Amino acid sequence: MVRYTYGLFDLLAIMNAHFSSPRENILQLGLREGMKAADFGAGSGHYARAAAAIVGYSGKVYAIDVQEDVLKHIKLNAHEHHRHIIETVWGDVETLGGSHLRDASLDAVILANTLFQIENRDGLLAEIKRVLKTGGKLMVIDWAGSYGGMGPTPERVVSEHQAEALFINGGFHKVKSLRAGPHHYGVIFTAP
Repeated sequence: MVRYTYGLFDLLAIMNAHFSSPRENILQLGLREGMKAADFGAGSGHYARAAAAIVGYSGKVYAIDVQEDVLKHIKLNAHEHHRHIIETVWGDVETLGGSHLRDASLDAVILANTLFQIENRDGLLAEIKRVLKTGGKLMVIDWAGSYGGMGPTPERVVSEHQAEALFINGGFHKVKSLRAGPHHYGVIFTAP
């Protein structure tokens, strides 16, 4: 995974929050109270917090990232009522077993603004398949392009078509596409 500096991470998080709506997007995932979800490459934690608001105290959201300072930021900025729902996990989602979660333990995985940073896509795919229950959902949100310095550089952009091909060829089933913001696409899949 590309490891950005904290300053650039902050800039990307601000742009993400401004250009896509985690709350609106997460509603498309169909989470319910009591479910367990993971935010792979949690970054600023916007999606983890949005999921926590839905799954409630009987659910759990794992915010997983390879950057320890990012996880500290999520803990510090978690709303009081989310602190017992969100669990931060230092892990590498590009490696089988790298999330440190149990097999088939999740109802959903969120992959927001992370796919363009992934170096080992096969490892990511294997880890998502390992932790999702059969029929569990995967939400992919990413930049639709490079916008004059906003978002990833043009060569790092993973198009919606490329994302669909990656997961469909990996055995996932496409449920729907969504407009995730003026500069983002979204796709929801179910696990095999």
